[in-house]
Amino acid sequence: MLWEALGSVLLGLALSWAAAHHLPDRLPSGRVVYATGPVGALFGAYVTHAALGPGHLLATLAGALAIGAVLLSLLIRPSGSRRLRRALP
Repeated sequence: MLWEALGSVLLGLALSWAAAHHLPDRLPSGRVVYATGPVGALFGAYVTHAALGPGHLLATLAGALAIGAVLLSLLIRPSGSRRLRRALP
């Protein structure tokens, strides 16, 4: 369990770095990005470990990576060229 947690935090940090490196203008501050990745990956590891049980290290890390990526994707803002339209004026 300790290795799963450590691995998921490292995957979350790597995912945060990749997101901050490739989308710096569409993400909020670096603090938020670098905090969301590891926390999301830890939550993903917890959920996957609870669902599968012990002994599934690679599947747990894959779940951590997937949920961490989903949480980071929620931080992405629309690009500046495309404005959001409201349904009501």
